Amino acid sequence: MLKSKSFICGDLGAGTLKLAEFEPSESGSLRLMRYAQRSLGLDGSKDSARHDVLLAAIQETLDAYGFQSRSINICAAGFHVFSKFVKLPAVDTAKVSQIIQYEAQQNVPFPLDEVVWDYQIMGSTASGELEVLLVAIKQDIVEGLFSLASEAGLEVQLVDVSAAALCNTFRYNYGDEEGCTMLLDIGAKTSNLLFFEGEQVFARSINIGANAITQDFASEMGMTFDEAERLKIEVGFVSLGGAYEEPDDPNAAAVSKIARQVMTRLHIQMNQTIQFYRGQQGGTTPLRLYLAGGASVMAYASQFFAEKLNVPVDYLNPFVHIELDEELDLEGLSAVAHSMGEVVGLGIRNLAQCPVNLNLMPKSHQSRVAFQQKKPYFISAVVSLLLVVFAYGFFYDRVRAAKARQLEDMTKELAPLKQKKQALDSAIKAMTDNKTMAEEQFAIVDSRVYWSQTLSKFRDLLLDFEKSQTLGEGANVSHAGVWIEDFIPLLTRPTTASGGGAAAPQQVRFQSQMGAAQKAQQAYLGPSTVHYVDVTFRAVNLKQRAPAANDEFAFALQGAITANTELFVAAGTQLQGITPAEDTDLTFTFKIRIRLKDPVTVY
Repeated sequence: MLKSKSFICGDLGAGTLKLAEFEPSESGSLRLMRYAQRSLGLDGSKDSARHDVLLAAIQETLDAYGFQSRSINICAAGFHVFSKFVKLPAVDTAKVSQIIQYEAQQNVPFPLDEVVWDYQIMGSTASGELEVLLVAIKQDIVEGLFSLASEAGLEVQLVDVSAAALCNTFRYNYGDEEGCTMLLDIGAKTSNLLFFEGEQVFARSINIGANAITQDFASEMGMTFDEAERLKIEVGFVSLGGAYEEPDDPNAAAVSKIARQVMTRLHIQMNQTIQFYRGQQGGTTPLRLYLAGGASVMAYASQFFAEKLNVPVDYLNPFVHIELDEELDLEGLSAVAHSMGEVVGLGIRNLAQCPVNLNLMPKSHQSRVAFQQKKPYFISAVVSLLLVVFAYGFFYDRVRAAKARQLEDMTKELAPLKQKKQALDSAIKAMTDNKTMAEEQFAIVDSRVYWSQTLSKFRDLLLDFEKSQTLGEGANVSHAGVWIEDFIPLLTRPTTASGGGAAAPQQVRFQSQMGAAQKAQQAYLGPSTVHYVDVTFRAVNLKQRAPAANDEFAFALQGAITANTELFVAAGTQLQGITPAEDTDLTFTFKIRIRLKDPVTVY
């Protein structure tokens, strides 16, 4: 339903504040009335300083550009948001919400009572599985957004996330695209990669952004972040590699090489996501790429991705079907249009039903909104209650005797009902106990298939890694090979302290060689949890290629493992040791302790 007044949409990114004011147009679309962008600097990505920096930027921007409305839709910063696509089995519609609640508990990396979360069913696969987008944000973060808006004199209507807003923008403006299309939005701290194919949508957040270029450049040249950011914008470009004459400006030469290194890391993550999309999501090869975000317009960025991905590259225009006020600076808008995808997506939410309708409203605000909606009913209820009390007092003397008789009759009728209530309470308790037992059994079943699924994905990771590690060319090619020689999960289980007392966690290995009699004698200490796995790898000896090749190979594999955020956690995953190898040895071994992203419980 169209709203009669204008409203503001704000993308509170890590490095840039973007505001736009829209109003519904007569044609049923939106009209852009005014817009503004303001850099937040390095402090914009620091939680300690972010609130004050954002508040000052919002207040200054509202005053400087003459924004009229005080109603705002907010897009939270990408580095504050957790999002994940999950697949649910084909079940009865009535059970979908229950299963999604369970999936949220398993996938969101925080207790659900500490976050605001929402989900969207994006479609279904050919086999009937439901594809669901889960998003969550810490409750204190989103409460801070409402506090920030209130201090700036704004009233928040909804809180969205970048991936959802970009999806709605693309569908609204490019809904007739055929085949598979990619959209890459390069932000300050994170980048969003989205896939669109028919009705299917898939998105992934990549923890690489434009701030990485600025920070590396500032460190190399010994300058402040703000100075490095200014020079990056003024003289920076993405080096295309190969033999070319470096620019005379040493700053331009340095930032171009750093930009290529960062973009190369981003391209590697894109390639991994493309493989996952094609293999696990059933998608096809992307036919084109649209670039968005502030860093996407760095000189030669589009040529870099066109060369690496071998697809046509264009820039996202979120205003294809948005009307523009005649007083707007169109030249200025064209220079920043590629970075306005989120604010346009927020604006579309005020038009009608969108493909993705998420709203991360905090519980406190939901309660206030619910109270305001029910306030007329409360007033009516109070008035009705007063009338009832008045009528009751008026007729009290006449009905007192009748009420006394009714009370006596009701007391007699309540006696058998109390007995039935006791039986019902017992039945409810039994049902609750059975439900708890069933949930434990479900957890046991889930843990049994965990290892086979994890090892299958681990195998794919190693295959991809071997392909990327081939050295040399032609007859001098050296094929890298690696396989798992030993795979030892580490348990964390409770043990009873001597002399009684509380149980303490102790890390032990699986007792795989324990005899039957020993197992029978050992007391059951409760379920154990596997957080880490010690993996011993054996790989082809590359020492003849280069003295440090084996070490580089081991550290490269560790990097590939820590980059796989779907399975593993970088913190805690580390190389334990490398066995020295002679030049004549065919292989060498090394051990990596890997921290699992999803710890598994062993009963």
